[in-house]
Amino acid sequence: MPRVSLFTFLQLAAVLGSVLTVSTLHKTGLYRRYRIFFFYFIFRISLGICAVALDVKSNVYQYFWVSTVVISWAFYVLVVRELCGLVLERYSGLKTLGRWFMYLATVVSLMLSVLSLLPRLTQATPQRSRILYYIYAIDRGVTLSLAIFLVVMVFLLSRYPVRLPRNVMIHVVLYTIFFLSSSMTMLLKSVFGLKVYTTVDTALMALSGACGFAWFCLLSEKGEEATVSLPNMNSLREEHLLSQLDSLNQTLLKSAKG
Repeated sequence: MPRVSLFTFLQLAAVLGSVLTVSTLHKTGLYRRYRIFFFYFIFRISLGICAVALDVKSNVYQYFWVSTVVISWAFYVLVVRELCGLVLERYSGLKTLGRWFMYLATVVSLMLSVLSLLPRLTQATPQRSRILYYIYAIDRGVTLSLAIFLVVMVFLLSRYPVRLPRNVMIHVVLYTIFFLSSSMTMLLKSVFGLKVYTTVDTALMALSGACGFAWFCLLSEKGEEATVSLPNMNSLREEHLLSQLDSLNQTLLKSAKG
């Protein structure tokens, strides 16, 4: 199968996976709990359909791509914020701290990414190239900072016996894989340039479709009732760690009120 045909097929498969995920969330009523994620996937469906329909070499596609990238940044931040809230739902103090840490990491990463462009932007470059440089820098800063935040959150989940609904655990793991792949795509493009674009985009589209089908197959109404936790440990150790989390959460709440 030619590579272009394969990529188009994977695009359509990713759109189908997104449609099935949205239909599952709506049918089960889970869209009320995963609201931002639900709207993000509706956005991805429209994005995927337009990407297949438009000529990638046309000016219309370029304007379309720039506008959708900016919208995607907002969704990235909001979805990760929603994930943080779902994981730390019982610990409002830690949830607030986690969100502020995410905002701070994103701003710092953005500043470093833009500063890294200054030597290149002092050179004589076309206006269009300057815009693309800024977009790639901002995208790299946003995705990398949020990817690191997700990895840290998953790591903490593996260290503390926080019991979560099975749906939330599945959602956290799948979205971390999904988002890390997007982050790695931008990083590889920045490092290796145009020669890896087709290969990397094809691999990303395949993984995106796989995650969409996984959400469709694994999320369910019963998954909100069943609870799981990542680390296996004895009851005394579990009780001690949960007590530490409760104490830290109460301290943060008192500090915020004070």
